[in-house]
Amino acid sequence: MTTELWSWTASELADAIREGKVSSVEATESALARMEAANGPINAVVDALPEQAMEAARAADAALRSSGPSGPLHGVPITVKINVDYGGRATTNGVVAYKDLIAPEDGSVVKNLRASGAVIIGRTNTPCYSMRGCTSNDLHGHTYNPHDKSLTPGGSSGGAGAATAAGIGAMGHGNDIGGSVRYPAYCNGIYGLRPTAGIVPAYNPSQLSERPIVSQMSSVQGPLARSVEDIRISMQALAQPDPRDIWQVPLSTMFDAPLAHRPCKVAMLAETDESAVDPEVTAAIRQAGAILADAGYEVVEVQPPSLYEAMTFWRQLLGNEMSGGLYQLMLKNGDEKLKKSMGALIDGIDKIDDKEQFLQLLSKRSTLLRQWQLFFADYPILLTAMTWIKPYEDDLDVKDGLDTDWYFRAHGPMMGTPTLGLPGLSVPVGTVPGVPMGVQLISDRYGDRRLLEAGAVLERAIGPILPIDPRH
Repeated sequence: MTTELWSWTASELADAIREGKVSSVEATESALARMEAANGPINAVVDALPEQAMEAARAADAALRSSGPSGPLHGVPITVKINVDYGGRATTNGVVAYKDLIAPEDGSVVKNLRASGAVIIGRTNTPCYSMRGCTSNDLHGHTYNPHDKSLTPGGSSGGAGAATAAGIGAMGHGNDIGGSVRYPAYCNGIYGLRPTAGIVPAYNPSQLSERPIVSQMSSVQGPLARSVEDIRISMQALAQPDPRDIWQVPLSTMFDAPLAHRPCKVAMLAETDESAVDPEVTAAIRQAGAILADAGYEVVEVQPPSLYEAMTFWRQLLGNEMSGGLYQLMLKNGDEKLKKSMGALIDGIDKIDDKEQFLQLLSKRSTLLRQWQLFFADYPILLTAMTWIKPYEDDLDVKDGLDTDWYFRAHGPMMGTPTLGLPGLSVPVGTVPGVPMGVQLISDRYGDRRLLEAGAVLERAIGPILPIDPRH
């Protein structure tokens, strides 16, 4: 049985290690063997840490014998994204110019995961500057979808999504400023949570300067996993306090108790006139709606506030902020695919050069968020698309002649929520091996637990998500 430990979920491994049925060393050896066997075809892990992982596993077993488990992921092998600080190693963010940007110490993510007892077996790939829906860069190369190499693995946490779907680590860490946890989860047929902004600390000691304010408000850290329970226990670990992070709110206990069954009212949006819609997406949403209704949720087809308007706000606000700083760094240090992809974002916005105009645009966040809060007061969950199109062909975002209006409209449900700070859960409803599909659940700020409870209902109906073998 131990030869298949790499295929176990994080919660299964954590329980077995805590109860002494298997050791962290056994689990880690199995995970490293899986990485050695399966990573080649997909290039998901670009900084393997076998020696460090085995040292951490031996320490986890010794700590368990002497003082019990350190936390919810004690002894469990996982991966982290290469854009967060791991002390003593380069935080490359997929940028050639940052290949020697050595982190002086662990950032919030690695610090909290290690404190929970997790064993980090490797660091996963991201597009250059972590700003595309596909995952490749000139430093670490191209990451492929284990379901189908012709499809994008998503971005920017494409390495995390591909690794987790392939059984390389029981959980993968990612971050999300425009869909970068939820979209890779969708493309790889697994679960991914974008938490409410502020729940998970995200400080990186290696950062060259403080991030601009909109990016600070919008970017979050979150887990990708093959089960909802794995998302819950990973959030227990990730959400622990770190005084270095100035945005964090003290809500780590939100994820402590087991998930309950608490049906509520669900708004379902399975079709829209704001975008072209693939029928497979609509079918998955209606399938999820039927499952929730059978479980006691009151599912109502109703029109929420405009996701297109929220996406347009995200694009205008973030695009204008980036054009004044980060975009210039991208033009200097970025690879050609990033420059082309980001050009579509930056060139398509109304440029704001006046300070007062930018502040007026930023103040619109209050109006939009108020609309959504009033909506969620009546319908605590929105069931809708991750995007209105199926996982698309790899590198579609840099194809000549891309219809950018179609592209951004299709991504309204994904890109519309980050600047508002709303949580979202990607659930692989409709996924079969080789053909990933899914839906998204969205809730009000701090409604994360409600999302996981509904996600667990869907999981019981669709069954376990088994690792994909990318070698076939």
